[in-house]
Amino acid sequence: MSDRRSITEFFNRKEPQYVFKGVRVTSQVLWNLFLIFSALALISLFFVGGAAAGYFASLVQDEPVPSYEEMQNEIYDYESATEIYFADDIYLGDMPTPLERREIPLEDMSQTLIEAVIATEDEYFFEHEGIVPKALFRAVYQDFSGASTQTGGSTLTQQLIKNQLLTSEVTHDRKAAEILLAMRTENFFEKEEILEAYMNVVPFGRNANGRQVAGAQAAAQGIFGVDASELNIAQAAFIAGLPQSPFAYTPFTGSGEVKENFDAALHRMDTVLSRMHSRGYINDEELEEARNYDIRANLAERQPTSLDEYPFIIDEVRRRAEDKLTFALMEKDEVDLDAIEDDDRRNLMITRYREEAERALQRNGYKIHTTINKDIYDAQQEVIENFEYFDKDRPETLIDQDGEEVEVMRKEEPGSMLLENSTGAILSFVGGRDFEHQNFNHATRAERSTGSTMKPLLTYAIGFETGELQPGFITPDTTFYYNEDDEDSELSNFDNKHRGLITAREANASSRNVPAVREFKKIDHEVAREALINYGFGSYMDESEPYLSTPLGTIDLTVEANTSAYSTFGNEGKRKDPFMIAKIETQDGEVLFEHEEKETEIISPQTNYLMIDIMRDVLVSGGTAFRMHDLLNFEADWAGKTGTSNEIIDAWFVGFNPNVTQGLWIGYDDRDPISEEVHNMSYSHRTQLLWAELANAAYEVDSDLVGPSEDFESPGGIVEQTICGISGKLPSDLCREAGLVTTDLFNSEFVPDEEDDSLTRVQYVRVKDGAYKALDSTPSEFTRSGVAIKEEYFDFAEDEDLSQYIPDGWDDLVPDREAPDNGKTPDTLRSVSSSGGSVTWDSHHEDDIIGYRVYNSSGNEVASIRWDEDYSYSGSGTYYVTAVDTAGRESSSSNEVTTGGSSSDDDDESSSDDNNDGENGSASDELFDDSSENDSDNNNDNNNSANNDENANDNSEENNNDSGSGDIGNNNDNNNGSNNGSDNGNSNNNGDNNSENNNSNNTGNNNSNNGSNNGNSNNNDDNNSENNNSNNTGNNNSNNGSNNGNNNSSSNNSDNTNNDSGGNETNSGATNENNSGNNSDNNNNADNSDGNNYNSASDNNDPDGNNDNEENASNNGANSNNNE
Repeated sequence: MSDRRSITEFFNRKEPQYVFKGVRVTSQVLWNLFLIFSALALISLFFVGGAAAGYFASLVQDEPVPSYEEMQNEIYDYESATEIYFADDIYLGDMPTPLERREIPLEDMSQTLIEAVIATEDEYFFEHEGIVPKALFRAVYQDFSGASTQTGGSTLTQQLIKNQLLTSEVTHDRKAAEILLAMRTENFFEKEEILEAYMNVVPFGRNANGRQVAGAQAAAQGIFGVDASELNIAQAAFIAGLPQSPFAYTPFTGSGEVKENFDAALHRMDTVLSRMHSRGYINDEELEEARNYDIRANLAERQPTSLDEYPFIIDEVRRRAEDKLTFALMEKDEVDLDAIEDDDRRNLMITRYREEAERALQRNGYKIHTTINKDIYDAQQEVIENFEYFDKDRPETLIDQDGEEVEVMRKEEPGSMLLENSTGAILSFVGGRDFEHQNFNHATRAERSTGSTMKPLLTYAIGFETGELQPGFITPDTTFYYNEDDEDSELSNFDNKHRGLITAREANASSRNVPAVREFKKIDHEVAREALINYGFGSYMDESEPYLSTPLGTIDLTVEANTSAYSTFGNEGKRKDPFMIAKIETQDGEVLFEHEEKETEIISPQTNYLMIDIMRDVLVSGGTAFRMHDLLNFEADWAGKTGTSNEIIDAWFVGFNPNVTQGLWIGYDDRDPISEEVHNMSYSHRTQLLWAELANAAYEVDSDLVGPSEDFESPGGIVEQTICGISGKLPSDLCREAGLVTTDLFNSEFVPDEEDDSLTRVQYVRVKDGAYKALDSTPSEFTRSGVAIKEEYFDFAEDEDLSQYIPDGWDDLVPDREAPDNGKTPDTLRSVSSSGGSVTWDSHHEDDIIGYRVYNSSGNEVASIRWDEDYSYSGSGTYYVTAVDTAGRESSSSNEVTTGGSSSDDDDESSSDDNNDGENGSASDELFDDSSENDSDNNNDNNNSANNDENANDNSEENNNDSGSGDIGNNNDNNNGSNNGSDNGNSNNNGDNNSENNNSNNTGNNNSNNGSNNGNSNNNDDNNSENNNSNNTGNNNSNNGSNNGNNNSSSNNSDNTNNDSGGNETNSGATNENNSGNNSDNNNNADNSDGNNYNSASDNNDPDGNNDNEENASNNGANSNNNE
């Protein structure tokens, strides 16, 4: 039998009589054990508590203890949006940040919202001292036990500390610091202060625009479209439930769309309402009403933001504000970038402060005051939206980030800027047509070729300033090479033509390339470089600029930079740095940055006024912007300049008046050429039209600013001076004769005191490739008297025909170079033929031919024709032609041709018949238009005959086609004759080669020094002729002589005295021209009384080679020559 008992038996056995005694012993033992365990528990409690306290102390031992001021600054340092203002403190909007916040005081928040937050987040807020131990122990237990449900234990105070003073990391150290700082916060601040801070910083998810929001005001406005003070119970409960999980509960997506399902947020709202009800904040009726409220139907709609309305301004202000704050912060910390020699360290320092500035703009709630005039800006954007003349969009294929080809549409983009001249303030700008399409500001960031807008800034302004140039100086628009040894380096104008000798004023107005570069070449490189830097172009240039081509716009500039440079002209030659940000300040009014005006004097007031005056001409007839005044809706003293880059990639206009300067550029971002014509409008016209519409829009807003009634005033020191334009010196007689005298405005400092010495008198000829000085052996019959420009003033290209560059009235201006000579006798002329009663021929193929001689079959010369005259001779007979070169060598005779149906020497005979109709016995030059009229009153025959006396053989050539009229009735000959040898009982008492022609009672006579007299005696001195016509009507009497190449013609019934060359050729060394450039019909009939041959030719070629000669028969039969 076993000695072991069962458990049952053990508890069921009967004790002996000592049982009560055992009970007493057992109870005593139990009591003692209780005391022992209680003591041990108490000891353990103290031990654990001490260990916990020691552990807590170890967690916070390195945590700095902030002062009241430090905690106040951190707690109330809300991350709030920076506000942007137009000029005159007009609110524009907020600068976009990752988080949108609106700070308001506690009294501006709905009491319902406050109650909802307390009921949900911290029901013991007004009782605890920063922490709730029970909740804290619960959170600790859940943390250490790994419980699946984490109820949290943070009070509102702890949440505030976590948001404002600590990081978001989850560690025991951070939690211990949170508890310590929460209790310290409760010690320093009132409950209302803590609650207000919390309600302004707690995150509430997203708003209707998809942006993150924090703070009660931003949440109320962004979610329900009302202020925080206007929230109802349901709305307050919905918002109060969001902080637990802001992005899980938010009803909006990141794009601002309402989620299809946000039931979790609605369940959370119901929880909040239940807690409010249980705490007694709302009653049953309010609870039921709130639960029935339709949250979805009352959510806010997407609202236009400042970024939507003013994306270009927001983006530009952000960039500029970051720059200003970056350097302001460095200055505050006394960082000297110049002292940092290493580039990498310097860039690293700038990057560090720029990032700090960027963060400050996002969270510090600054106020940025700009210079932008809201109304002008809005009006100009509307112009861009409605402008109908932009070029069409162009497709372009690009490669996206995934390597796929995508097609995008490129728009023709504008960029414009309106500046105030006196301050540099940017009043308005146009950044482009569509910010969403391309968020790139074409006014401030696009660097483009400026084309001809650089010419005034560089060539003319600096040329005027140094005295190298003045508005009236002549500057040749002729062939020019960048490199004289390289024919491929020729510079051309936009029209591939040259205008010749024009003034600087004209060259600028018509935007000629060659004069701009030619004159810039004279300017010192360092002077030009300094000017470009002063214009503000330093950051756009390389170390070697400017180059010779820089005046044509080779430096790429922004619209802002170019417009700023032109504002110099509107501010007396001084440039103010452009600026858009006037001031940056904190919410408390502390100024962090304020613009300080910086002024740079670039040119003198006198030079500046000259520039204004020549750029006024750009906007009038003859200028490249001649339409502008018609396009503008108002009058102002505007001046400006157009510009176009190569291949029409960029088009510009920059204009200014005494108050403002406006610049405009249009083009494509990919630098595609602009269409030359859109909607039947040229690119230049479209550019000017858009510029004018922008100016008109600004004028409608502020007419006093944009359209000042005052003109630019002369600063003094400006005089009107007459000069010889070719040299800029005082005019000489030769300069006057050449027609180079100009009168224009002058800087009095550079008024000349020396007479011009740039010209010299020469005899010249014209050959195939231009005008040249005649050689000593050049036959005088082919020469003209003219004025040459000395080579030291203008070195024209060797093969250049200066005649194409000479303006009207300057026919006798030639380069200072001798005529070419190929050294051989000219080849025989092979192209002589007879046509329509005239001998004609083609131009000789050799380059040194100066003219042709026409001979009759007897070998007598009947005409000499210059190279630039008509290759024909009218006569009746047999003739041949020779070519004459510059050295006087004459080719052999051409083939003979017969005209007029006769082979006899008709030119050796003169008609004695009283009724010869329309005979033209002398040479008639086809350079003149003939007028043949029948005179019905007097029926006079007009005979131009060369009459030979017994001792002389006369050949008189007249470059006049005479009207041959078939006359019936009075058979009176109207003799346009020379050297009539027959005498009607009168004696001729003449000195050497002098003749007197006294025709009495004749009508319509054209008499030139005729040797026959009607009963009158002629007593003339040497080289003088007297032509007396009594009782004559409309007589044309020509007395020809050398007289320095002038042909003096008079039809008055009085003495006409001319210096005749006597027995010599009347054209020896003289060009018989009547008012160069006019078209006239002159009768030059030479006296041949000594038996010499005379060839008298009247040369009246206008610059284009057109001769208009009109002979009009009056009713009484008189022939009148009209010189035009």
